[in-house]
Amino acid sequence: MYGQVLCLPGYKEKMMNDILEINFEGIEENNTYIETIQKVVYALFAEEKLEEKFYINIILTTPEKIKQINSKYRNIDNETDVLSFPMFEKSEIDEILNNKSYNIKEVLGDIVISIDRVKKQAEEYNHSFERELSYMVVHGFYHLMGYDHIQEEDKKKMRQKEENILNKLKILRDVE
Repeated sequence: MYGQVLCLPGYKEKMMNDILEINFEGIEENNTYIETIQKVVYALFAEEKLEEKFYINIILTTPEKIKQINSKYRNIDNETDVLSFPMFEKSEIDEILNNKSYNIKEVLGDIVISIDRVKKQAEEYNHSFERELSYMVVHGFYHLMGYDHIQEEDKKKMRQKEENILNKLKILRDVE
């Protein structure tokens, strides 16, 4: 899966800046989504010191489309909430970040988010849509950074990083 950028026909594309691109696939463009994602991605890039080296692509889509992508790229024929497609292994990211003379900006990867699942999960977990969308972006981002949650030790590291960012942004679990 590494090194593979998603190319989905029919995107409604929105270029935000040199670290973030947001695409809408099968859903209407929404400024609230854009503002939330921008705020979270800026915080993530600042926290991990990525501004000069990487950018990411976020695709907001439907349950049907994310199911198709999940089936095609992961051989799992189910809808999901978020998918991440990293371009690099964690060691490669570290090498790029440590190389002071590395001047090429690289795509860190793609994050695909099902907006309908975000809405349902916000209700299910009894917190705001902003919290759930923010969590999906943060969760997907840390997968791009090479973190995982299969092993309990790795899960603790990833969850700690996720909660750290959300707390810094004051995006809390409870609905206000």
